[in-house]
Amino acid sequence: MKKRIFSLLCALVLLTGALPAASALQGEAARAADSLATLGLIETVSNEKDLNLPATRAQAVVLLVALAGAHQEAKNDNWISGFTDVPAWAHAEITYAAHRGWASGAALTEFKPDSTVTANAWFAFLLRMLGYSDKSGDFAVGGAALFAQQIGLTSRTYSGGLTRGQLYQSAMDALLFPYKDGSATVIGRLVEKTPSIRTAANALGLLETALTVRQAADRLTAAVFRLDLYEKQKYVDKGTPTSTASGFFISADGLAVTNYHSIEDGIYGTATLSTGETFPIDRVVYYDPEIDIAVVKISQTTTGGKTTSAFKYLEMAGTGDVRPGDKVYALGNPLGGGLAVSEGVVSATEREVPGYAWPCVMNTADISKGSSGGALMNVYGQAIAVTTGAYAQGNSMYLGVPVDPVMEADLTGRGWTLAEVAKIEQAKVEQVRAEKDR
Repeated sequence: MKKRIFSLLCALVLLTGALPAASALQGEAARAADSLATLGLIETVSNEKDLNLPATRAQAVVLLVALAGAHQEAKNDNWISGFTDVPAWAHAEITYAAHRGWASGAALTEFKPDSTVTANAWFAFLLRMLGYSDKSGDFAVGGAALFAQQIGLTSRTYSGGLTRGQLYQSAMDALLFPYKDGSATVIGRLVEKTPSIRTAANALGLLETALTVRQAADRLTAAVFRLDLYEKQKYVDKGTPTSTASGFFISADGLAVTNYHSIEDGIYGTATLSTGETFPIDRVVYYDPEIDIAVVKISQTTTGGKTTSAFKYLEMAGTGDVRPGDKVYALGNPLGGGLAVSEGVVSATEREVPGYAWPCVMNTADISKGSSGGALMNVYGQAIAVTTGAYAQGNSMYLGVPVDPVMEADLTGRGWTLAEVAKIEQAKVEQVRAEKDR
C-alpha cells in the first residue's frame, strides 16, 4: 500500500512539475513581444491572448523589414510589385520585401496578406534576408524551418502555421544570428542603422558577447551531435551501433571534432543532429591516438538521401587564454540519451594525465559516458577542449583535451575512411607485438 501511495505521489509530482512548462512557454512569447516592442520593432502587445492568434503573412513581412532596419528604405522604394490585395498599412514593407527577393506572393497578383504565415514561409523570408538563397540551393522552401534549426537560427522546432507568439520568439532568436557573410549579427546591423535603439538593446542584453548557459544551449546545440560507431558490418546491417559518443562541427561544410577513442576500431559511423537528421561520416582527415583527438568529415547528405548546404559550427579558441576559475559549458550526448548542456569552472588548465600526450583541462562541467567527443566551451561559445573523461575516484574532476592541436593541424588532406584508420592502427599494434616477441 505504501508503495502504491508513493507511486501516486511521484506521478502527482511529475504532473505538477510539468504544468509550469506550458505557462513558461507562454511567458517566453510574452517576453519576446515585450523585447521587440522595447526595440520598436513591433507595437506593444497589451493582451497576452493575442499571442495565440495566427500570425499573418503581412505581419510577418512587416516584422522582417523591421529586423532588417529597412522601414525608411521601404517607404522610399517606388518599385511596383503587381500585388492587388495588399493593405495600405503593409504596402511599403511587402513591396520592398518582394523587390529584394525576400518574400514572394501566392500568385502573380496575390500576396494573400491575411493568410496565416507558415513556419517554412517565415523562415524562408528570414533566410533570404540573411543572405541565404533557395535559388542557389542553400535551402528548400519546403524545408526552410528545419534548415533554420539545423544552422542554429532557431533552437525550436516549428511546423505548420505560426502564432504571433511563435513569430515573435523566432524573431528574438534571429536578432542574435549572423548574416551569412559574417559581417554582423541582425541586432548588430540594426544598431548600426538605427543607433537610437542601442540603449534598449544594451538593456536587453542583446549586445553582450558572453553567453549564459541558457543562451549557449539555445544557440549552439545545433553544432553538436550524437556519434554512433559501428565496428562490424553485421552491426551496420542491423542498425545497432557498437558505441555512442559525441562530436561537434568546426566548419559549415562538415568538418567535426571528436575523440579518437570515439571512432577507434570503427568501420562506419553516423552523426545525428538536434533536428533528428542523421549524416554518415565520410572520412577521417586528422587523428592522433596519443592526444585522443580526431577530425572527421561529415557527409552533407543524410542517410536518407537529403542534402544540406551548411551545418552550425563552433569557432575554436584553444586554451591559451583559459585560466583556473573561468566558467565553461559542456555540450554533448551523455549516456546516449540526447544532447545536453552543463556548466562548471576550470579547475586546472594543464593537468598531466596518464595516457594523454597533451595536458588536459580539468573542470567541473558534468559529463558522463557518451559525452566523449563533445565540446567544452568558454562563455563566448568557442570550443576550448574536447570533453573526454573524468577521474574515476574524484568528484567533479572532468577532463577535456585542448583543441589547440586541431587548430594547428592541416585539415585539407583527403584523409582515410574509418575502416582504413582501423586497419592502419591495428597494423601498428601487431608490429609492436612482433617486436616484443623478437
